Formats: sequence, C-alpha cells, structure tokens
Amino acid sequence: MATYLFVVIGPAVVIGLLFDARYGIVVVIAFHLSQILFDALAWQALLGAVTRPRLRIFMVVRWIREATNNLLPVAQIGGEVVGARLLSLFGVGMAEAAASTAVDLTLETLSQLAFTVLGIALLMSFEPSAPLRQASTYALIGLSALGFGFMVAQWAGLFRVIERCLLRIGSRFGWRSLEEVAGLHRAIMEVWRGPRAVLACGALHLVSWLLGGVEVMLACHYLGHDVSLRQGIVLESLGQAMKSMGFAIPGGLGIQEGGLLLLAPLCGLPAEDAMALSLLKRLREVVLGVPALIAWHPIAARAGHTDLGGAKLMRQTRNV
Repeated sequence: MATYLFVVIGPAVVIGLLFDARYGIVVVIAFHLSQILFDALAWQALLGAVTRPRLRIFMVVRWIREATNNLLPVAQIGGEVVGARLLSLFGVGMAEAAASTAVDLTLETLSQLAFTVLGIALLMSFEPSAPLRQASTYALIGLSALGFGFMVAQWAGLFRVIERCLLRIGSRFGWRSLEEVAGLHRAIMEVWRGPRAVLACGALHLVSWLLGGVEVMLACHYLGHDVSLRQGIVLESLGQAMKSMGFAIPGGLGIQEGGLLLLAPLCGLPAEDAMALSLLKRLREVVLGVPALIAWHPIAARAGHTDLGGAKLMRQTRNV
C-alpha cells in the first residue's frame, strides 16, 4: 500500500522535496530525541527511588523499545517485551520492570486519547464539515477501547492469569528464568496505587505527543510548505490515531501514509508534501532505529555482566 501510494504520487517529486530539505532532515531527526526524553521520563516516574535506574538508562531502553516496534515485524507491541527485559538487567526486578512497562504503555495510550481529542477539536475549529469527522470519531472510540480496556483488564487480574501460566510453564519445563515473573500482578497494582506517579507519567507522555505536532510543523517547514502548530497537531494526532488502530500491522506500513494523505487537504498540504512528510518520518525511524537494533544485544550483554550483581543486591536490600 505504501509503495503504491508512493508510485502514484510520483517518486521523483517526493524524493526531490526531501533533497530540497537538506540539513532540515537532520534537524527533524534530532528533534525526535526530545520525544524520547519525555517518554523516558514518563516511564522512569513509575518506579520508586529504590529501584529507579538513571534517566540515561531509560532513554537507551526506550530508544531500543521504539526501534523494535518501528522496524521489526512485532505488531507494534514487541518493543514493550524487549524493553521490560532490558530494564530488568539494570537493577530492576523482572516483575517490577514488566509492571512499569505495562502501566507505561497503558498511560501512553490514554494520553494519546487526550491528544486525539485535542486534534479533533482543532480540526473542527477550522474545518467544521470535515468528512473525516466520522473516521476520527471511530479512531477515538478504538483508542478509548484499547486504553481503558487494557487498564480495566489489569485491575481485573489479567496479569495474575499470565503470571500463573508462566510460572506453571516454567515449573513444568524447568525454565527457572520464568520464576522472575512471580509477583507480577502485585507489582502492577502497586504502580497503579501511586497516583502522583501515574499522573506524572500521563502528563509527560502528553508533552511527548504535543512535541510530535511540533516535529510535523518543523518537517513541513523544511519541505517547503509551512503549516501552523494547530495544523501540525491535527496531522500528528489523527495520523497517529489511525496508525495505532492498525497496531497489528508492523510499523503501521501504509496506514500512516494513507492517513496523512487523507488529512493533508484539510490542512492545505499538497499530496506530494504529505507523502514526503511520511517518507521523512520513515527515514527518521530508520536513522534512529537501525543503530538501536545494532546496539541492543551488546547493551544487554554488558548490562548482564555488570549490573546483575547490583540488581541482586538491590532486591536483597528491599527484602530486609
């Protein structure tokens, strides 16, 4: 689908716009690091001071987590599994790491819901009869179902069931590593019972989403077609909402491109600029993601050798 849209619009025109952007491409790619920073701060906020690694650790793990979802065929959720496992190598118990990752993903989705509501409100303010109103509403309903449904499932004991299944499998086949998930449900409930941390996490994720709107505004500027911050937020919020609804498709391939092409006319953005914007986003994912995937295993190996002793000591300290 993405290739078809690219060919229909015209590869020469789209690639020409990217060449015209020149150093602006570097600026847009570098700016995305601000989103990684706020997402890392949000994740870090969910862990207590005793088990909380330094911010740079969260940034590195979030970097790898994002790259996994963007570039590998893992249906946009495999990065959370990788992230939880990596975090457990930096002084955090596996149950606590998995719990913080699950709650972080839930709050990220709920903050995206607020971001999508803002995007729809802004869209209606300058395009009240937009034909995308119905599609946007469906995306909003879908995001609400995903976010609130996952939160309710956690309180209802979803991870208690997962925990028991994993422990049973580990006991049956002698996989001692699965014993690390013991206490997963309790750890998730402990995270949810910290209202300050939960609110801080959600607020920081919302800042990250808003920075995504700024990134779109910057990208459009360097592509030669300025849009306002309001239009940038509309393009980013509704485009990301559509991409999230296609979470089963690796990287949201085709969905991001189609969504931007639908939204572009409402913001006065030509089709070729919309496709160039999508291609610039893909380029950013590759430029930041490939080094993350290359660094993944060396970082995990080094953490396993240098920090496992610290993790054991910290767990013993908490048990005293």
